[in-house]
Amino acid sequence: MKVLLINGSPNAKGCTYTALSEVANTLNKHDIETEFLQVGKKPISGCISCHSCQSTHKCVFTDVVNEIGPRLDEFDGIIVGSPTYWASPSGQVIGLLDRLFYAYEKKMAGKVAAAVINNRRGGATAAFDVLNKYFTMTNMFVIGSQYWNQTHGFIPEDVKRDLEGMQTMRTLGQNMAYILKCMEAAKQMGIEKPVYEERVFTHFMNIEVGHGH
Repeated sequence: MKVLLINGSPNAKGCTYTALSEVANTLNKHDIETEFLQVGKKPISGCISCHSCQSTHKCVFTDVVNEIGPRLDEFDGIIVGSPTYWASPSGQVIGLLDRLFYAYEKKMAGKVAAAVINNRRGGATAAFDVLNKYFTMTNMFVIGSQYWNQTHGFIPEDVKRDLEGMQTMRTLGQNMAYILKCMEAAKQMGIEKPVYEERVFTHFMNIEVGHGH
């Protein structure tokens, strides 16, 4: 079993990496393999709504999205980490996720997922909410912990001193490892993952408005 950890910070070894590493170390102790994807400092375009990915099954832009997208079948879980910028995840990770989840949505279904947020002081829960929405509308199973999956710190040493935050990361790793092993046991027992109906797409103009509304 293998989990992909996406570091949405421009800093490769910063606070977000420190938090994600604590989760990864716990997963490794439970015999779950991990791999990091570093977003880095290069600009990542947002989605331009060209819809070409719906026929080509890949994004029109050639960058990290199309590097990791075809490999998603290798991973049983995804953890997305980000610093908090203006009470939201980093622009790079939002651009990446908007395109990755749109172009490769079908590869997300049935995987476990979690968000990890670092902040200096405030805004973490709002950023945490943004990331979780990617998971909850693509048939992923969201893993929780003992508290919101967040750490506090301006530099990595601060994060390491956030004892509750680091414990929350370890608990997250334990919970994810447990669920992954439960899913593997279910598979061996012949319990299949959900088979979904063909997706129905509507918009609000399709809804007939009754009298009095």
